[in-house]
Formats: sequence, C-alpha cells, structure tokens
Amino acid sequence: MGEEQSYNVEEMRGRLEGVQQRMDAACQRAGRKPADITLVWVSKFHPYAAVESALALGARVFGENRVQEAAEKFTNRSAEIQCHIIGPVQSNKLKKAALVADCIHSISSMEAVEKLEKVCAAENKTLDILFQVNAGEEETKSGLDIAEAEIFLEGLTKHAPCPHLRFRGLMTIGKNTGVPEDSRICFAFLRELRDKFLARSRELAAYEMFREFTELSMGMTDDMEVAIEEGATMIRIGTALFGHRVYNNIV
Repeated sequence: MGEEQSYNVEEMRGRLEGVQQRMDAACQRAGRKPADITLVWVSKFHPYAAVESALALGARVFGENRVQEAAEKFTNRSAEIQCHIIGPVQSNKLKKAALVADCIHSISSMEAVEKLEKVCAAENKTLDILFQVNAGEEETKSGLDIAEAEIFLEGLTKHAPCPHLRFRGLMTIGKNTGVPEDSRICFAFLRELRDKFLARSRELAAYEMFREFTELSMGMTDDMEVAIEEGATMIRIGTALFGHRVYNNIV
C-alpha cells in the first residue's frame, strides 16, 4: 500500500486508542464493560482507503449515511464485516438499503417496515432494524416524535408479523448544543422506552417481537461518554476515528 492508501493508519491507531480510553473511563463510571458496547466506525464521506486502514486496526462494524455510498464500499465485503445504515433512507432506496445492510438504524414509519419485510422475504434475508426517535425534539432531526414513539411501537404488536425483520432496539441523535450533558435526558428517555418494551416481551406473548430489543444506538464523537453512562450499546464514531471528512473524496 502506498501512503495515500494507508490513510494515515498510525494516526488512526492513535485516535482509536483515544476513543478506547474515553470508552473505558465512561464504562468505569457507569459500572459497565467496554465489551458490551459496539463501536460503529462511521466511514461516511471517507474513501475506501480509510475503511482498509480501519480494518487493519480491527474495525468490523461500519456506519454509512447514504445508501449508494454504502453499496459502493460494502456490497462485496467479507462475512465478518458489518454495514450499518445510520442515516434516513428514502422510500425508493429501501430495497437497496436492505440488500447491502446488516442493520438499519433509522426506521420511523410503518411503510418502511412493510417494504423492508417484503424485500427481505423476496431475498430470503433477515435484517436487523432499529427505530429512530427524535428524542431531542429538534426540527432538523429525523425520527419518531417523543409523543408518538411508544404508540408507534405498540402498533407493531397489532401489525402482521415480519419474520424477516428483527426489531433490535432504538436509535437517537443527541442535542446539537455543543454541550454533551444536554443530551443526557434524550439518552435516558431512549433507555427507559427500550426497557419498557423489553420487559413487556418477557411477560406478554403479544410483545414477542421485542424479545431481542436490546440495542441503544446513541452517542457520537462529542457525547459518547454521556451516552455510555445512560446505557448505549452502540456508539457511532466518525471524526474521532477517521479525522475530518473530505467531502469531495468519496470512494
């Protein structure tokens, strides 16, 4: 590999060590184990050379916002590498998203659930999905409103079964205030909502589709510590691992 292909792998190694130290400290404060948290390497807008260097450092779970970019980078990946779609997916791109992704974090409509089930049934594929909640109540963010999130999840219990989809948990984006502590209430809300449906799944047969509803995808570079303290099982980290993005240098 030439210098360009390495994508500053040693610098990336140093950044990874910094992220791991932050994770370890947050886990220690919360009485948690770092091994219980999946580090999602957010490779959006970075070239595939960046992915190659991350793989050399042990990365196996990657997050992409755009379906086309995910397909270009990960369609021909090996079995141990996971591709997660973490951004909103337009209806006309759900099929392509379902084909390339191992998990989609951003589902927030029954229409999307129905379409994904249809696509996955045709492909004989099982897909993990998370439901996005706009816990920060910001107009610029996608996802279910706080007031409707529980109602939406309740509706899934009355919907036709989706045997090709696994409802794995919830996702949210912290508040964009520059103050990580401001996101704590958002992350706590998500955890409480997850816990409510997971508990019901153990008590009521009608909620059996939530028996694997364990994941909380929350926390990014600036607020990962608060997210971990509030129970995150997946943190989505881009800049702190890859450095600043070069938006005109994709794949």
